[in-house]
Amino acid sequence: VQLVESGGGLVQTGGSLRLSCSASGFISRDYVVGWYRQAPGQEREVVSCIGGSDRTTYYADSVKDRFTMSTDNAETMVYLQMRDLRPEDTATYYCGAKRTLYGARYYCSKLSAYGMDDWGKGTLVTVSS
Repeated sequence: VQLVESGGGLVQTGGSLRLSCSASGFISRDYVVGWYRQAPGQEREVVSCIGGSDRTTYYADSVKDRFTMSTDNAETMVYLQMRDLRPEDTATYYCGAKRTLYGARYYCSKLSAYGMDDWGKGTLVTVSS
């Protein structure tokens, strides 16, 4: 699966951004799609995931109630709506896809360290204080 992210940029604290991830094909139930982020000097961490066998959604505690992940009807686009952004949200955001038998909530809460099979090149989000 080829993935291309867009929508990053500079925003002030409290602002909003919507990231988009275009997939090269239909995102079937065989795949979990996730948004990860990596700040300078830090490890890549999972932010949100969607899909998989049970079509669930997962959010990291740090973004719960602020970020919303969704897909379009054709399931070739994945979005991450980010609200109430904070300086600590500053990072490069990556879209990834993992072929797995698991649902998104289980995979990303228990197995996220294994990462994804395919990655986009990332989009930079900068939140100014």
